[in-house]
Amino acid sequence: MVSTFPTPDSVNLSEIRLSIRALQSQLVEWRRRFHQLPELGFKEQLTSQFIIQKLKEWGIEHTQDQSIPLRYQSGIATTGIVVTICSESSGPVLAIRADMDALPIYEQNQVPYRSQHDGIMHACGHDGHSAIALGTVYYLCQHRQDFRGIVKIIFQPAEEGPGGAKPMIEQGVLKNPDVEAIIGLHLWNNLPLGTVGVRSGALMAAVECFRCQILGKGGHGAMPHQTVDSIVVGAQIVNALQTIVARNVDPLEAAVVTVGEFHAGTALNVIADTASLSGTVRYFNPRMEEYFGERIEHIIAGVCQGQGASYKLDYWQLYPPVINNSQIAQLVRSVASEVVETPKGIVPECQTMGGEDMAFFLNAVPGCYFFLGSANQALDLAYPHHHPRFDFDETALNMGVEIFVRCVEKFCQ
Repeated sequence: MVSTFPTPDSVNLSEIRLSIRALQSQLVEWRRRFHQLPELGFKEQLTSQFIIQKLKEWGIEHTQDQSIPLRYQSGIATTGIVVTICSESSGPVLAIRADMDALPIYEQNQVPYRSQHDGIMHACGHDGHSAIALGTVYYLCQHRQDFRGIVKIIFQPAEEGPGGAKPMIEQGVLKNPDVEAIIGLHLWNNLPLGTVGVRSGALMAAVECFRCQILGKGGHGAMPHQTVDSIVVGAQIVNALQTIVARNVDPLEAAVVTVGEFHAGTALNVIADTASLSGTVRYFNPRMEEYFGERIEHIIAGVCQGQGASYKLDYWQLYPPVINNSQIAQLVRSVASEVVETPKGIVPECQTMGGEDMAFFLNAVPGCYFFLGSANQALDLAYPHHHPRFDFDETALNMGVEIFVRCVEKFCQ
């Protein structure tokens, strides 16, 4: 089958303005610096210190005084930063969000900028997101005459969990001045360099999680009649949970129930008295928010009652679905079509059951989250996200800055 996407060799960079192309070496340097010193959620001290160092070098003041046109606040939700850039004339307020945290993964890439923190790796592109946002800050500070209004650039901790967006919102990052719309991007190795995945409506799924302990009655493997076998009960629960999507959810809706862990037993001739299950639930439709938790408990309770076991269930909602506003999605789509080759470069139906706490920002104000293609098969830069050899084509960095800048200029006009 012939791919409908352009190959990296066909990517046309002529639409990237010269002043942004000139930033490429700095963008790469910053990205690789972030990559070498990755940090887990709410521990992004080195990352935030480096960003603050750059902000100070560029004359951006650490203050909440709204009369200062170039200012930043730090320490929001522990390590978060918000940069406020006011143009030379009044206008709307647009926010741009970038996440900073890394993952607990041992990197296998043998590159000069390999992670120096064993067991921690930027395996999802957040190093690139931070570099793109930092480049956008620099460019907008130098070109305040090219847009009207205010831009707030949010450097967010802990997207990979437990989530930094919600506490940043609770601490007022969308207030003073009040944000009218927000955009963000995710470098995306599921798409090749030179493409942009943008759509109205649901882009990414809600993320819900559960842990369940089955309480049976242990005994000798040769005398099962004296026991309540927690493994048998657990196995029936695993099978029954699969009927939720297969037989309870409308076939026209998308949903996933996955049991990812099952732990039980200590010996081959001992019937285990307890078994532990854990898993995740994904869906796009916000109306299903309360459904899965209730249905999962009904199934677990019914199976346990039928087998004479009891249970303890912990169920929690991590992130809601990422829902793009149609108008802001159209803004991003129109801008992206000016930067990448069209129509092949725009991927309108790009969705994933992966989750993102950008959802909290999009629930608070209208906005759009989009995917920026970053894979390059020819350079062996196409490993999937969260893989220990994840890396991406850094050409995407200045493409990201260009799209952000054009969104600002178009929204704030």
